[in-house]
Amino acid sequence: MQLSRFQIRRQFMADTVLCANSQVRKIMNSNFKVREIDIDGIKIGGKNAIIIAGPCSVESQDQIIQIAKAAKAAGANMLRGGIFKPRTNPNDFQGLGIKGLEYLLEAKRQTGLPIVTELMDTQHLDAFIKHVDIIQIGSRNMYNYSLLKAVGETKKPILLKRGFSATIREWILAAEHIAKAGNENIIFCERGIRTFEEYTRNTLDLTAVPIIQKETGYPIIVDPSHGTGIRALVGIMSEAAIACGANGLLIEAHTHPEQSISDKDQTIDIGELEQITKRIALLK
Repeated sequence: MQLSRFQIRRQFMADTVLCANSQVRKIMNSNFKVREIDIDGIKIGGKNAIIIAGPCSVESQDQIIQIAKAAKAAGANMLRGGIFKPRTNPNDFQGLGIKGLEYLLEAKRQTGLPIVTELMDTQHLDAFIKHVDIIQIGSRNMYNYSLLKAVGETKKPILLKRGFSATIREWILAAEHIAKAGNENIIFCERGIRTFEEYTRNTLDLTAVPIIQKETGYPIIVDPSHGTGIRALVGIMSEAAIACGANGLLIEAHTHPEQSISDKDQTIDIGELEQITKRIALLK
């Protein structure tokens, strides 16, 4: 029986616990080579940190095109934008659906930026395979094993967000569902976890960066927007993420953050995005 990449590489999965000793210090002092995921010539896991930026939600065609052009000028490599928005409150904005994908594609046509957006269920998988450059599996769907298997049967790059209450072990096993189905184009995304701390929206677990790289050999990017929930913290945590070895960032950015329909408190403006891209270029 052929072993998967995960079965070969992971060492702590058999109930072994990493602790604060020389093993952890060895991890933190190492540079782990990871698999490169190529999207239209942009390599996630290569020598440069990749910036995926855009609004939390696609709100209109004019909005996403304006933001895409501004984000590209600020140094972003890819465009993010939610078209399906799983909201805790059913009365909140739920996204534009497939119509939003049409707007993303027009923004891509005008800017050349590859697009990243979240798939909620298999109903729209064919459209995503045809049009989306990176399929995002959101935090709430990390445990949706039928969806993980479905995207695993494609060859599309998959951005797998960590569940907001998931352990690293559970997160890796979720990725293994994708890999076992035949797709090794996996990009992990640390987006913060729920803890007893209430100052920030989540607790951004940057220790996950070297651990994921070491244990899986796959690239990992960090989402400081959801990881903190506070606009003023996005820049400094972006730098911290790259400093500890992250292969890129997923950032919520808007030309007019205060007008954003969703997550405006954690959305930065384009000027801040440009400053982040300049600062992290000095770190990588």
